[in-house]
Amino acid sequence: MDLNLFKVFDAVYRASSLTEAAKDLHITQPAVSNALARLREHFDDPLFVRRGRSIAPTPLADSIAKDIANSLMTLQESLHKGQDFDPGTSQRQFIICMGDPIEFVALPELITLLQQHAPGVKLQSQRLVRDQLSRQLISGEVSMAIDIPQPVDNSIQQQFLFKDNLCVLMRRDHPLCGQSLSLKQYLNAGHITVSGRSRGAVLEDATLNRKGLNRHIILRGQSYYSASHIVATSDLLLTLPLHLAQRFQQFLPLATMPLPLKIPALEMMMYWHRSASNDTAHEWLRDSIHKIIAQNGNT
Repeated sequence: MDLNLFKVFDAVYRASSLTEAAKDLHITQPAVSNALARLREHFDDPLFVRRGRSIAPTPLADSIAKDIANSLMTLQESLHKGQDFDPGTSQRQFIICMGDPIEFVALPELITLLQQHAPGVKLQSQRLVRDQLSRQLISGEVSMAIDIPQPVDNSIQQQFLFKDNLCVLMRRDHPLCGQSLSLKQYLNAGHITVSGRSRGAVLEDATLNRKGLNRHIILRGQSYYSASHIVATSDLLLTLPLHLAQRFQQFLPLATMPLPLKIPALEMMMYWHRSASNDTAHEWLRDSIHKIIAQNGNT
């Protein structure tokens, strides 16, 4: 059996599209179709069936997809095991899933580090999709991820990075600045909330709702960066992690105040597939990220 056929299967399974799989593999769509035809003959199963504008795996395809992804990942990582990693000459590329706050805080210093010590190493940061995290790490679609604690597959390794409290960000000359912010004042103020989801309560609202309380949300946005600029020129409040708020204070006229609500500190973890644990380049990048976080006082 040609192992390239399994690469095609994995790409089609992840993309749910022959066209997208062909783009990912840099081959033609007929080549993808031919590979699937050979696999269908071998397994005596259609493997994928048309469903609307996409294709869906058959039960057999679902049952073998994880094994194939794991095997491909193992083969890929085997190429790097036992090899000495030289940051100065490496041409490796890593794909990291992370949210907007971590990207804003960690990436600038990480890129500076790479330019100084590993100029040939390339990074790609992409938006985190939590319900796809384990699958993406297992398949090798992403190299690592940084996110809050969550259930993951047994093959996924994890490392604690830091914990951080939520705080309230407001403009420096806000009427509430400089005094002890009460829960009543917090609830009566106008708020910006930031979430990658189009709907659903964020952590602070979920906590308030359990107490039968609600705050007045004027804007729901996708980026803390843009939200911080709006806060700097309005009376709106923004609830966010303290380490991120402190970064925004460096270049905007903003002030932080304690959140008048008891919420456990947010924890952030780094996740990767176990097959990358002994990859010296992968280990170097993980250590670099951990050191950057530590230098920022977030451990």
